[in-house]
Amino acid sequence: MNHLKNETSPYLLQHADNPVDWYPWGEEALAVAQAQDKPILLSVGYSACHWCHVMAHESFEHEPTAQMMNDLFINIKVDREERPDVDAIYMQAVQRFNNGQGGWPMTVFLLPDGKPFFGGTYYPRESRYGMPSFRQVLQAVNDAYVNKRDDLNAQADEMTQYLDRTALNIGAEDDAFTSDLLDTAARGLMAQFDNINGGLGGAPKFPTPVNLAYLLRHHVRTGDKQALHIVTYTLKKMARGGIYDQIGGGFARYSVDAQWLVPHFEKMLYDNAQLSRLYLHTYQVTGDAFFRRIAEDIYDYILREMAAPEGGFYSATDADSEGEEGKFFVWTIDEVREVLEPLADDLPNAADIAIRYYGLTPGGNFEGSNILHVPDDMDIAAADLGLSAEDLQSALSQINDRLYAARAMRVHPGLDDKILTAWNGMMLASLAEAARVLGREDYLVAAERAADFLIGTMLTSGNRLLRTYNQGQARLNGYLEDYAHVIDALLEMYQSTYLEKWFILARDLADVVLEHFTAEDGGFFDTSDDHDALIVRPRTLQDGATASGNSAMASQLLRLAAYTGDARYEEPARSFLRMVVPLMQQYPQAIGEGLNAADMLVNGIAEVAIVGNPVQDATKALLKVVRDDYYPNVITALARNPVDGDDTVPLLSYRTMRDSQPTVYVCRNFVCQMPVTSPEEMTQLLES
Repeated sequence: MNHLKNETSPYLLQHADNPVDWYPWGEEALAVAQAQDKPILLSVGYSACHWCHVMAHESFEHEPTAQMMNDLFINIKVDREERPDVDAIYMQAVQRFNNGQGGWPMTVFLLPDGKPFFGGTYYPRESRYGMPSFRQVLQAVNDAYVNKRDDLNAQADEMTQYLDRTALNIGAEDDAFTSDLLDTAARGLMAQFDNINGGLGGAPKFPTPVNLAYLLRHHVRTGDKQALHIVTYTLKKMARGGIYDQIGGGFARYSVDAQWLVPHFEKMLYDNAQLSRLYLHTYQVTGDAFFRRIAEDIYDYILREMAAPEGGFYSATDADSEGEEGKFFVWTIDEVREVLEPLADDLPNAADIAIRYYGLTPGGNFEGSNILHVPDDMDIAAADLGLSAEDLQSALSQINDRLYAARAMRVHPGLDDKILTAWNGMMLASLAEAARVLGREDYLVAAERAADFLIGTMLTSGNRLLRTYNQGQARLNGYLEDYAHVIDALLEMYQSTYLEKWFILARDLADVVLEHFTAEDGGFFDTSDDHDALIVRPRTLQDGATASGNSAMASQLLRLAAYTGDARYEEPARSFLRMVVPLMQQYPQAIGEGLNAADMLVNGIAEVAIVGNPVQDATKALLKVVRDDYYPNVITALARNPVDGDDTVPLLSYRTMRDSQPTVYVCRNFVCQMPVTSPEEMTQLLES
């Protein structure tokens, strides 16, 4: 085995018995490269990446190729999900080398000191499609290293200077945060709407939940019906497509086509965490039970298949099983008929129902088999089958149970069972919010277990978070995104339980961020000031498949500022948002969560303090107001008894009951309204 044998990342362990002499990222590998004066071959990927597996099988498991790698390079393998800092730095370099193109597997060639001088993505073992073979690339890089060293040194220095450039501080003033800014950004996003298939942009099509969340927030703020239509139409199209697991729940990462039909079949925790919350919020806005059903299906999938015994949540499942992409998920008509035959006595036309509803054809829609999808609305399918919509839904429940049980007997895709702090924070935040919105006690129990795991296992003395856990080990310094998403989760736990310990810890973690991550010229670095040194200290400003640490942190700091009245939390959030005003104006698709935070600045956060016993009906009626409807810019606190000057949760200080009744105080932008005691008065204050 190579140097990966003691790692805990499933992705790294997949390569532990490669003939390539892989090292994990760290001082040892860099020291060996410098001692032997060899360039570094850095390979970055993740366990659910299909083409990462292809390159591994073609090249890293191929003895002659591995021997060339070992002879010419010091080889480092990185799991991008464990080391987003390394991934972010060198992905910028690869994109610069390749006119903006990048992806995984990522292959980067470095000088022994870690400076990049060349890079790309997937290279085939044999030359094809105009692509050089991997061995040709290896030989060419080695020739350049031996014979053109001065040129490579100059190129690496230039690239490092590019990577280390100070983040551009445009210096926008606070008066840039206006409704016009928010409206312009919303129009920019809506202009990308695919009005046939839903979604923003064309193929390959990603869900982009942070951008859809902003459009939902825009609708709540302005009443813009088109913004709401874009969200609801997209979410329905996605949930009916092959990107959604029709019988098991949960979304794949993206679809290769514009119709949401053919996914890359890997399922990521971060996608399902964000999408479950988006479907939940859309249900609150519309009251449409369809969105609630999809949200609950996602939560149930996560709790059934992705929950670790320790209490946290696993990272991902693979696209491949038995060496074939999607094999676990697809069906032929004959397979469906065979599985559903036992239902013949109770549901004689079960197979016909499944074939019609899920759009199965003899030729299939994916390599001779069928990805289940829903081509027509339920009412249309029911009419074709001579059923009512209710009877069709009942039949599908039995059909899905049978198909799921049969599928469970297949060889499952690989499971990436590491637990990542940031992704668990996302999932916990969604689950905790769903528990109170949907009244699901089982969700709250699962959320409490996950929260206890994060705090008990991923938090060190001094309130420092660790990044990853597997095989009984928690390790690696936490990143900005870990802190931001855990703070979000803790604030959601507080608002679902009103236990002060969650709020206190959220505030403590925010103080750690202010001390160890703050950048003098605005916003935050992705890594702490005591993180291991890299060629540059990364700072991510744009959002991607998930919110950047900066955007997510800005949102949470603004919430904490509202809870505490402490400007220490608001000013760093403003400093970051001022930096990205040009992005909001010109490229809103790159800063969706930043826009959500800017919306908080423009509209102010409504601070709702409630005094009352949450088990009593009168207090429950008040809580129901803020739990039934979607108020994105509302925070809540609750005291069971009148509060004196105690500032554990400052928003509750000096709050008392009115006429011995549960009482609500609503404040916004340093102005408080008169306290009220009825749900009707509370609703009026929130909507005014």
